[in-house]
Parts: sequence; structure tokens; C-alpha cells
Amino acid sequence: MTAPSLWLTTLGCAKNQVDSEKVTAMLSEAGYVWADSPETADVVMTNTCAFIEEARAESVETILDLEDRKREGARSVVIGCMAQRFGTEVSAALPEVDAVLGIDRYGELVGVLDDLTRWHPVEMRRRPVMDILHATGRPVSDLPYAYLKVAEGCNKPCTFCAIPLIRGKQRSRRPTEIRDELVGLVKSDVSEVVLVAQDLAAYGRDIDAPGGLPDLLTFLSDVDGLHRLRLLYLYPREINDRLLDEMTSNPVVTPYFDLSLQHVSQPLLRAMKRPGNTEKHLALLSRIRGLEPASALRSSFIVGFPGETDDHVDELADFLEIARLDWAGFFPYSAEPGTPAATMENQVPREVALERLRYVSGIQDEVTTAHNEAWLGRIDEVLIDQVEDDVPVGRSYRHAPEIDGVVRVDRGKPGEWVKIEYTGVFGPDMEATVL
Repeated sequence: MTAPSLWLTTLGCAKNQVDSEKVTAMLSEAGYVWADSPETADVVMTNTCAFIEEARAESVETILDLEDRKREGARSVVIGCMAQRFGTEVSAALPEVDAVLGIDRYGELVGVLDDLTRWHPVEMRRRPVMDILHATGRPVSDLPYAYLKVAEGCNKPCTFCAIPLIRGKQRSRRPTEIRDELVGLVKSDVSEVVLVAQDLAAYGRDIDAPGGLPDLLTFLSDVDGLHRLRLLYLYPREINDRLLDEMTSNPVVTPYFDLSLQHVSQPLLRAMKRPGNTEKHLALLSRIRGLEPASALRSSFIVGFPGETDDHVDELADFLEIARLDWAGFFPYSAEPGTPAATMENQVPREVALERLRYVSGIQDEVTTAHNEAWLGRIDEVLIDQVEDDVPVGRSYRHAPEIDGVVRVDRGKPGEWVKIEYTGVFGPDMEATVL
């Protein structure tokens, strides 16, 4: 019997992308093959996101779209965060879906697919429940960068966030296991590795690793063939002098700081159970720039949190003008079921939150464009990721994959590191000439 073919669509963050890569490797090891499109697959799978209301809506829309596109007789499977958090509800609301498996049931996935397709590989059937965090193997990527998850879950008590309800408490991986995976990535022609976790800066605390993230960076950075290590999502209170020193002095670790600030108003931050205020945030930025003036700074902010007023938004706007972040993302508050903030008084109307989002994101757009214009005529190094419409597209140390701007160059091929001179600015994106 020919091996059944699968199609997997991934939604959400980089952590979900890592899960999909590990699921893909696990199913490939079990003998399943991958279809060229959902229309030709025997099973269409959706790795869902449930972080906020919009993400859940996108997940449902994607599932239904794949249902419309799949061929007659094909099966449908839903996995990921929405399956983990709302599995019963998904099954009830979408009877056309054949199986719903949350994150902690990925070990059953091979057996479930065997039942749906009536194909039974002898040795792989019904593995014990496994933690996807420790799954081994990964398909060879066609991109020269890859995400590497170093921990799962989060212990922080943020009142707006459902991640601990979905992913559980923090579980860090052992340094040797992480390094082994990184070596495998580099051998598959990956030269930039992006470390991700729900609370990356707290890495190691749960496994009695007193050196934490700084020691991990030192341990990983001498892997032959690794050109760049990038860190995503740093909780501000976890950023200590040792981590700052490592990120600004280690030549392999890019000085790119993805700071999870969330807001600047102290009353709102306290209601979120988050640290800081305008002064403390600015002091942290000053410390970073004092060690490395060229550091790239990114953050994310929630607008419309319960109790937020126009004055709070004006304080955020003033902060953005002063802080001069390279990049920032803005999200309208979403009342997530089961979180403390969902039951707070003074919920902000959705349309008000969206109007505030447009206001502050407009300010940041101007700041980002000004940052890019300041780079005109300067020399930099860019990793070419891919070619789009015959134009090579890449990123410098200032650009994280998928969330920041890109650099379009006049020549080069994917996987190459090239020296360039910036020649043009188009909002978040830039053009450059290869030297």
C-alpha cells in the first residue's frame, strides 16, 4: 500500500513553527509522505493558534478553507494551541474535523493517523505520549535560518495571557540536547539560528542551571558553521548584566533585543502583573545602548487593556517618540477566557482599542522609517533568505525573520552572506547594493 500523504498548515508564532517541524519529522520517520497541496493530500492538518481572539478566528477560517479545498474522502486533523485549550469545543463546533489533538497528545498522532488512513507502520504504531519539546529530527529547511525552541511553557503571572493555560509551566531543555539540535541545523545549511521560548530569558531556572541563558549562549556560539544567534522575547526583569554583556560582546550573538514591555503606564502594568514604567523602560534601553550603541531594539505593546485611558495612550505615544525603538508591534487587548483580566472592570470597547492602535503604530512607523534612513550609505552584512520576483531578499542583524522589514539587494543567492551598502528606504524595508 502506498504511504498516505499529508498536508500541514501552520498558524501563529515561531514556537508553533518549531512544533510543526518536529511533528513533520516524526511523521516522516513513521513513513508518511507530504503532498504538494491540500487538494492532493489524504489528510489535511492545521496547527492552530489560540493566543488571542483574532488568532482563534483565523484558525477556524483556515480549517474551514482546507475543508473546502480537500479532495473527497480526505481526512482533517486539528492540532496545536487551540486544540489544546478548546479541544472539546472545536470537536463540537466543527463536526467535519476527524480528529483534534492538543499539544500534550502529539505522541498519539501517528496512531490516530494510522486509524484514519487505515495504514499501519509496524514499529511506529501508537507511540507513548511524548513531549514535543524533546522530539528529535527535523526536515531540511529551504531557508538559511531556523528557529530552535529551548524551553516550553511559562511561569509568569501576566493577567492577560493564556499561555500558561495552554503550554503549562516552564520546562527548559538540557544544554547538550539544544546544542545537538543546533549542530544538526547547521549541517543542513542553516547559518542563522533564532532561539525562542515563551520566557527565553528565564531559561534554565527550572533545571538548576545557575548560568541560565548567558551560559547557554556561550555554550552554543562556538558551533562550527554558525554565523548568527538571535534571541526572541526577553522579559525585561530577567535582563541582567551578565546577559547584556554576552549579547553585546559575543560576536555570534546578534545585539538584537526583543523586549517584552507591553505598556509604559505603571498602573496598567501593575494590573497586568508586569514590571516597569516609562522611566524604568527608558533606563533599560539606555543600559543596552550604553554597551552597544548600534543595538537593534524591538518591543510589543498591548492597547485597550481594561482601565486604559487616553492619558495612558498619550504616555505610550510620548515613550515611543523618546525611546526611538527600531521596531514595535501593537496588539489590541483580547479578553482571553480563564485569565484574570477577562473579568476586570472598565473593559475598553473594541473600536476604541483599534483606534488607539492606529494612533501609536503610526508614530512608530515614522520612527522606524527614520531609523532606516539613518542607515543610508552605511555598510552592513546581510543574509539572503530567498529570491522574490527575481530580487534577492535578506536581513541584517537588525531584522528578525517574518516580523521586521527586509533588505532587497541587487544580486546574490539564498544562503549567502554579503556585504552591502544601503541605497534606499521604503517604510520598513530597504534596498542595498552588494559590494
